[in-house]
Amino acid sequence: MAEMHFDVPRDLATNGRSWYREITGYHWFVLLVASLGWMFDCLDQQFFVLGRPAAMKELLTGASDKEIGAYSDIATAIFLMGWATGGLIFGVLGDRIGRAKTMLITILIYSVFTGMCSLSQNFWQFAVFRFLTDLGVGGEFAVGVALVAETMPSRARAPMLTLLQMLSTVGNITAALINMKLGLLEGEGSIHSPWRWMFALGALPALLALLIRWKLKEPERWKQLSTEAAVEKQLGSYANLFRNPRWRRNAFVGLALAISGVVGLWGVGFYTPDLVKSVLREKLTVAELDRQIAQTHDDPASAANFQQLKSQWESTSVFSDKQPLPEKIQTAVSGSVTYWGGVSSICFQIGAFTGMFVFGYTAQRIGRKPTFAIFLSAACFFSIVECLFLDSFHEIFWMVPLVGFFQLSLFAGYAVYFPELFPTSLRSTGTSFCYNVGRFIGVPMLLAKAGLRELYSGYPDPSPLRFAGTTMCAVFLVGLIALPFAPETLGKPLPE
Repeated sequence: MAEMHFDVPRDLATNGRSWYREITGYHWFVLLVASLGWMFDCLDQQFFVLGRPAAMKELLTGASDKEIGAYSDIATAIFLMGWATGGLIFGVLGDRIGRAKTMLITILIYSVFTGMCSLSQNFWQFAVFRFLTDLGVGGEFAVGVALVAETMPSRARAPMLTLLQMLSTVGNITAALINMKLGLLEGEGSIHSPWRWMFALGALPALLALLIRWKLKEPERWKQLSTEAAVEKQLGSYANLFRNPRWRRNAFVGLALAISGVVGLWGVGFYTPDLVKSVLREKLTVAELDRQIAQTHDDPASAANFQQLKSQWESTSVFSDKQPLPEKIQTAVSGSVTYWGGVSSICFQIGAFTGMFVFGYTAQRIGRKPTFAIFLSAACFFSIVECLFLDSFHEIFWMVPLVGFFQLSLFAGYAVYFPELFPTSLRSTGTSFCYNVGRFIGVPMLLAKAGLRELYSGYPDPSPLRFAGTTMCAVFLVGLIALPFAPETLGKPLPE
């Protein structure tokens, strides 16, 4: 990994030493535990994103493509509701009972119920298990960043939080690789329902709880504050968060920034694999039919049937009007579609990893506010480009990484910026408010996306998905509008 060099004000310098020379073995341990928690959290999110289309198709047997698309949006909305609810609950608990204890609880919750998702027999069972899973998923981020922010030396805080967010892409890429392998096995006929295998694997992070229980300690900042008898502040209080004008303003500024990133990612960015699958399905089907034609050249009748089927697929623009495929070809095409969905996800995460590094570096050079302005604007522009123009295999390898670069880099900004907006007594609570109320607001916006798909349903596939995604890109403007009201925190210590 490239070394991060961050400029810092002289008042935070320590004998001219580089920031990483102040990091002890325990500091690295804290980063490792927090990163693993967030990495597995993101692994679970990607399992949902990548497994959602196949899960909806299997659990809604006999449903039309339009109904499956609508239920997919509903499942994502339920995902965000659980995520937001858990975030608000465990954000307060993180301030009240401690960062380490709360992290332990959240990891156990999302591990157990991710595994339960693999046993779902209908849509509503799946929805309930996802909601319970996401209670834990939503709570992990706020306590993780608060733990790292309060444990690290001042100069190391921003680069270590950036590194925490960058490492989340490892979980996302791992999920994509697992998805690709399962897609290949599905195409070979070796397994069925690969989405169930993915969710079953999602139970493994529960083992991380053993590491947390073994050695992780609460930050000294939190322990000191929680044991002071004379302290007048109530730890983890939403009332105190909104009673103070400074924290109230910061909370709403952070919320506006989070709305842009959360809705932009879940309404546009994480639908990239769906868009890729929709765009490439016909091309992959035609390629498989060409392969079958080549294999049956000694059987003119079979070759002619495959050629006729290929011509019909190429001449019919509406997917539902195309002639059904033989089961063998449909299985092979489904495996290829799953594989390329995984490829697009990896491309997205490679761009995200790089973007998070660049965001952290830029924010430490020119400030948090101008960096957010640059990345929000670019995320809007490149997301629109991808939604409207992605149409071939080679475009996956440059359009998708660019969208990942600018969209997910915003979350590196949240990891660095949100803990700097609130005092120790409200750090986990305030961070959770920004992140998770943004998810609640994202729920009706995602349901509105289903309405946008219906609005554009008169166009041939994948145009409804393209136009709905393009319209959703307007959400990035919310963060840009809020930036003039945001405080600049570059070079300032954490508020107490």
